[in-house]
Amino acid sequence: MGEPFFISGPCVIESFEHSLKIAERLKIVREDLSIDLIFKASYDKANRTSLESYRGPGLERGCEILKEIKKRTGLKITTDVHETIQVEKVAEVADMIQIPAFLCRQTDLLVESAKSGRAVNVKKGQFVSPYDMKFVVEKLSKSGCKEIYLTERGTFFGYGNLVVDFRGIKIMKDFGVPVIFDATHSVQKPSTESGKSGGDPEFIETLSKCAASSLVDGFFFEVHDNPSKALSDGANALKLDKFKTLVTKLLKIEEISR
Repeated sequence: MGEPFFISGPCVIESFEHSLKIAERLKIVREDLSIDLIFKASYDKANRTSLESYRGPGLERGCEILKEIKKRTGLKITTDVHETIQVEKVAEVADMIQIPAFLCRQTDLLVESAKSGRAVNVKKGQFVSPYDMKFVVEKLSKSGCKEIYLTERGTFFGYGNLVVDFRGIKIMKDFGVPVIFDATHSVQKPSTESGKSGGDPEFIETLSKCAASSLVDGFFFEVHDNPSKALSDGANALKLDKFKTLVTKLLKIEEISR
């Protein structure tokens, strides 16, 4: 097993300038630490708690922005799809298609994403057993997907809280696919702040270290230069200037664990 890779970026595209600024900072970290890094930002957050919440620039403009960021930085790109009609457009720019946790069992979406020829990363739903993710893998593989990833991001623990069962990493790795740990959504506190989600970002490092000792294949971090001003998921985002230090620690833990 080689070194883990990293998926990172802001939760949502707030503007071209802001997303490019973060991508350029992440590119520097990638080069300084010689890591494999995929830039992530959503063009549309279709599952926001409130109708009034910011969703993003939309499919057309969002893909234009991601394409330009890819061109300027050379970073690989991933972003979410929510409907089958979005897959073809997203596949034109994304190296990896991401299936949101709430949609991980949507068969038509999985099949269409598999047919795109791109890598597909499926977030394990907060309501799904890690054992049941084998059926997600089957849906993708039988539909022609050659590069499948599963992501652990916590499980509902009562109302408004998540807990990470690290047994899930081994369970899903035993399906023969790489497993990613989503360190920032795992500290989210869903729908706890009057129409939006809260979070406990102080636990991001602790949970990440546990995942690293479990020899996870990749890490997912939503980062923001000013989380308190983020237009989506700021409450559970990692501050951008902490990213390099944390990655350095995780690489060391994985090296020792191997």
